[in-house]
Amino acid sequence: MSEIKNLKPESVWHNFDALTQIPRPSGHLKKVQQFLIDFAKRAGVEAFIDSANNVVMRKPATPGFENRKTVVLQSHMDMVPQKSPESKHNFETDPIETWIDGDWVKAKNTTLGADNGLGVAAILAIMEATDLKHGPLEGLITADEETGMFGAEALPAGELQADIMLNLDSEKWGKFVIGSAGGIDVTADLEYKEIETDANDVAIKVTLRGLRGGHSGLEIHEGRANANKLMVRFVRSAIQETDARLTTWHGGNMRNAIPFHAEVVLTLPKENVAALEELVNDWKEEFIEEFKLIENNVEFFCESVPTPKSQVPEQIQDNLIDAIYACHDGVLRMIPAIPTVVETSSNLAIIDIEGGSASVKILARSSGEEMKSYICEMLQSCFNMAGMKVTFSGSYGGWDPNPDSEILKLLLKVYQDQNHEEGTVQVDHAGLECSVILSKYPNLDIVSFGPTIMSPHTSTERCLISSVNPFWELLKRVLEEIPVK
Repeated sequence: MSEIKNLKPESVWHNFDALTQIPRPSGHLKKVQQFLIDFAKRAGVEAFIDSANNVVMRKPATPGFENRKTVVLQSHMDMVPQKSPESKHNFETDPIETWIDGDWVKAKNTTLGADNGLGVAAILAIMEATDLKHGPLEGLITADEETGMFGAEALPAGELQADIMLNLDSEKWGKFVIGSAGGIDVTADLEYKEIETDANDVAIKVTLRGLRGGHSGLEIHEGRANANKLMVRFVRSAIQETDARLTTWHGGNMRNAIPFHAEVVLTLPKENVAALEELVNDWKEEFIEEFKLIENNVEFFCESVPTPKSQVPEQIQDNLIDAIYACHDGVLRMIPAIPTVVETSSNLAIIDIEGGSASVKILARSSGEEMKSYICEMLQSCFNMAGMKVTFSGSYGGWDPNPDSEILKLLLKVYQDQNHEEGTVQVDHAGLECSVILSKYPNLDIVSFGPTIMSPHTSTERCLISSVNPFWELLKRVLEEIPVK
């Protein structure tokens, strides 16, 4: 067992260590809410759970700092529950097992939860500290950010009293984010009547796994393989070359994570099994060759399974395969004025086909509302042609950058003083709660920053230890230098 609670700064790491012991996957937050309320009680600060299931904390100013602007420190309490195929971890009951690997904190075959647990830990460290100087403080720890920003979306008007918001959910130390993309959930559904499987056919399960996956906003431009998009290429050729028929398809499990695993069950004449096995090997070689500079652990294999009694009707099957094949996935356009930043993208995240029901779930993102509408209509058109019903939900707008932000200028000044280099100001393609909160509190001055976290939303998520102490020192100093109201 690692001793991350003994890392520096201990005030942050001991709180993060405590968080790793509390199960907190999105949608299952009662335990972490109680943990936060109990913490506040011990620390002697006001705290409550609001009507949106967010936890709000309030700490009065240090004597002599009562005239400073009020700052709200904001992070989200939930984490993405991703694990490696061999892991038996239960995110609803089991603690995260952390370990130290050189300058990195990692988790054993699961997401680490540094996104956004380290932000929460920093808020807790501020709230319990007795030796800091600061004006009036609020802590806003939101619920279910990873699955739709539901806590931010339902944040009650008038609840916050702050003038400035420091969002602690960015993941590269030295980067100060002043804008982010909006997003929307796209879901395509179809109900169909199954038909009986040919009594003479056999069934083969084909599995694709070992892909890197990743954050569908921050890493969508890196060209990582999408398990669903690779699988559809194989399935189409299997249907054409071996008379295979689709019975089930399960790929991906989170809208905001690039899918790293997919499996299908196909039926086919027993005399064609050898041809299918050869086809699997051919496609494995193709995938490895195509992604040799990006993916280094591609696993693609097949195995015999009991033959299902029913399967997808041929016309429905062909329509579904065509739609999945045609569905846009990845970057659609970069921001013309900032060509290094993605403007519009989509992530073909989840496919579930079984038992007379087909569902495809996508997360589309864009920093422009018109382009967000365009990609939504593109996706809707694609799946409508397959007879699927397309619905949209969880839409949130982008965060328009304010380069003249007062708090940004202070952050950059303190960063340069402490690190002897200039900080980077940028717009992110990842969705941040800042845009949603700004829609309710338009006068907030907001910047997002944080320590370095790599590969969030994957089982290889890790935090750079050496970035946490300077992040903490910056946060403390900035709170001390917040201007008067």
